[in-house]
Amino acid sequence: MAEKTLNLDNALCFAIYSANHAVTRAYKPILDPHGLTYPQYLVLLILWERDGQTVGSIGQRLFLESSTLTPLLKRMEKAGSVRRERAADDERQVCIFLTDAGRALQTALADVPRRLLAAFGCGAREAETLHDQVTTLRDNVAKASSE
Repeated sequence: MAEKTLNLDNALCFAIYSANHAVTRAYKPILDPHGLTYPQYLVLLILWERDGQTVGSIGQRLFLESSTLTPLLKRMEKAGSVRRERAADDERQVCIFLTDAGRALQTALADVPRRLLAAFGCGAREAETLHDQVTTLRDNVAKASSE
């Protein structure tokens, strides 16, 4: 039994890990012409939902520490897609706002979900089911590791 369970090809964790890398690679040729990395694209998705969020709230959504997120946001600011600003009511908080260029990227990248769905090789309904399963898996693992 141990031979089968301790085999890389049978490890669910490796299937998820390697799928993550494959998905990130699929985004690269789409995002490169816009000067974006996949994590930067995720930040834009969050800001397109609601502009002016704090670094902390963005980090929570992306499961990233501020120490990882801050350099990424500084690069995005230097590239001109966002601006960082101290919160007026609490100077310890840094808020992130889209620039005009950052807003324009929403139109430029509107086709990304359709292109990735094609790369996934499944239909919208299958992708939705997979999304729900992966999200449940993530939440269950997070809960188990915090107990």
